[in-house]
Amino acid sequence: MNSCTPARLPAHAFVALGSNLSDPAGQVLAALDAIAALPDTRLLARSSLYLNAAVGYADQPDFINAVAQLETSLAPHQLLDALLNIEHAFGRERTFRNAPRVIDLDVLSYAALQCHDAGLTLPHPRMHERAFVLVPLLEIAPDMVIPGLQAAAHYLPGVSGHGLTRVADNWISKNKSTEKRP
Repeated sequence: MNSCTPARLPAHAFVALGSNLSDPAGQVLAALDAIAALPDTRLLARSSLYLNAAVGYADQPDFINAVAQLETSLAPHQLLDALLNIEHAFGRERTFRNAPRVIDLDVLSYAALQCHDAGLTLPHPRMHERAFVLVPLLEIAPDMVIPGLQAAAHYLPGVSGHGLTRVADNWISKNKSTEKRP
């Protein structure tokens, strides 16, 4: 894979958002606002919110997920750093792999880059294996081709049980376990 340096800016990027603590729908919507406020970045589209069961570590509340499409003049590592800063500002704690989280932001793709270097792999190496990414991604970019792979729609039938439910922006969990833990 080549360097994570785009040929030209601005570029289009897709970002996955997820939360399962402290009003997950509200966290995802607030993170979308924070992303839209990044310098030299414009939010072009965002998917609906989707409710789904946790993947990996299952003993935790369900997640709210979405995908955003951006136009940005931030280079890929600058965008990743900005997203990590948003996570930090929201109180994200990385206690263990696949732990519950107040917000999770992942760069899915950036232009047509295929690269892997310190801290960043583009496209996201597992995006084509996750219904909670593919369904919202295809909602806003039905013709999306995953760089180095195939059309995103090609992978949807192969992901294990979609199990996603579209929810309203004002969705509130009736499960108190989604409250932030001390």
